[in-house]
Amino acid sequence: MPEDPGEPTQGVSIWSLKPWWCQPWSILITGIALPLGSWLLVHRWWVTVPLAAAVLTWWGLFLVLMPRAFREQTALLRRESTQP
Repeated sequence: MPEDPGEPTQGVSIWSLKPWWCQPWSILITGIALPLGSWLLVHRWWVTVPLAAAVLTWWGLFLVLMPRAFREQTALLRRESTQP
């Protein structure tokens, strides 16, 4: 980790900055358990399908978009810090 908070992070994964409950494995397990639990408890597709759609949106946001934005931001900071 950099000493200066304003210094760009080099080689730091977004996941190394997140707590255990916000790691990809915990997001995937929770995202599978919620619709499965919903189906097993109520046996109603009209409850399970919207829940599964919300989980897919959640996965897209936290497993695809957030890491991509972090990589792009760190690359931009790295480029800006190397320019005179």
